[in-house]
Amino acid sequence: MTFNDLRQSVRGRVLLPGDAEFEQAAQPWNLAITQRVGAVVEAAAVDDVAAVLTRARKAGVPVVTQPTGHGATGDIDGAILLRTHRFDGVEIDAAARIARVGSGVAWGQIQKAAAPHGLTGLAGSNPVVGVTGYTLGGGAGWFTRKYGWASDAVRAFDIVDADGRPARVTAENDPELFWALRGGGGDFAIVTGLEFDLFPVPSVYGGRVMFPGARAAEVWETFRELTTDAPVELSAWFQRFQFPNAPEMVALDVAYLGAAEAGRDATAAIDRLGGLMSDKRGALTPAQIGAITAEPTDPSPSLSRGDLLTDLGDEVTKILVDDAVAPLMNIQVRGLGGAFATARPDGGARGPVAEPYLLYLLGLGIPQVRDAVAAKRQAVVDALGDHISGGKPYTFLSPGETAAAAFGDLTLARLRDLKRNRDQHNVIRANFPVR
Repeated sequence: MTFNDLRQSVRGRVLLPGDAEFEQAAQPWNLAITQRVGAVVEAAAVDDVAAVLTRARKAGVPVVTQPTGHGATGDIDGAILLRTHRFDGVEIDAAARIARVGSGVAWGQIQKAAAPHGLTGLAGSNPVVGVTGYTLGGGAGWFTRKYGWASDAVRAFDIVDADGRPARVTAENDPELFWALRGGGGDFAIVTGLEFDLFPVPSVYGGRVMFPGARAAEVWETFRELTTDAPVELSAWFQRFQFPNAPEMVALDVAYLGAAEAGRDATAAIDRLGGLMSDKRGALTPAQIGAITAEPTDPSPSLSRGDLLTDLGDEVTKILVDDAVAPLMNIQVRGLGGAFATARPDGGARGPVAEPYLLYLLGLGIPQVRDAVAAKRQAVVDALGDHISGGKPYTFLSPGETAAAAFGDLTLARLRDLKRNRDQHNVIRANFPVR
């Protein structure tokens, strides 16, 4: 097979190196990542996905699927990059509390469609993140403490398998693949659609409260208070920011699943701090939860790393609160617990996370500071030592890391067995393969 042959096999657009729009089509959301792929296929229908997989398997060429590329690693040289953003249908069954969506849909679209019915999906913090990659990797957001991982809410996947055969996967007709797709990553099939539960959310209370950087120690103590024995309806994040040419700032981001009055009571410890720069807390609809952190929705270059923290003791405090943020832009700590740590008998490959906190480090991925950001990131991790457990959620893996960090030994072995059985030629390639 030559890549040009793909144009005879699919209805969607096929772009090859040298084509005018190839570089743009191959670029993932993270502009710090370069993808030297052999072709980009923008699938127009399920038949296109089947045709690509069939031809790729015969030619021994891997296929990597990215609706948006938020989790791209760049380690896909010579592969066929399959874009599924045209699978963009959204159907809300409000009576049954179910969403049926195409694999190219972003969370903001789902939230916008579900909110008028008083319903929410288990979305993350950024509305432009795609539902598919997020869910295949587990999916942790503002409502996970209450309702669990996004992957555990899935009822069915529409897929095309490694042999190019379309199928609908449920717990009843293919329990092993269904288990793997719920949190085990995208290494086992190409997902073209999902059906998942929605949850009743009459109202949400949340927002960002910002303070001068000099208040970091006090804000940290309040964060520890908020996340100690917090009700599962409340999620809180601690943030330190050091933007270029700006003073350091510190923030608490909160989301409470319930009425505004109860949310104010649950976050009353923040009010005792005083001296704040801004307070954006208020009543929100599920469609507005992206406003809590107001993360960038346009592509940007970044270097990031996520790790699970065992505690917020004095040593951790010194490293994350007392030491400088720069050359990083953001040190973030999320409170976990609740349903994060709960094992479900019908759960997927993601499984529970026992660690109570998640650390996320972020810096610019531009050439002028890239090396300094990477060095600072590693220095923080080294200093934390045993306060980092070594495990991490799949969707927080970074380039250079492997899927082994996201799963226990037994789960990883089970995933690898399934991969060998269902994709003997290793034609489907996730951003972080299990093999």
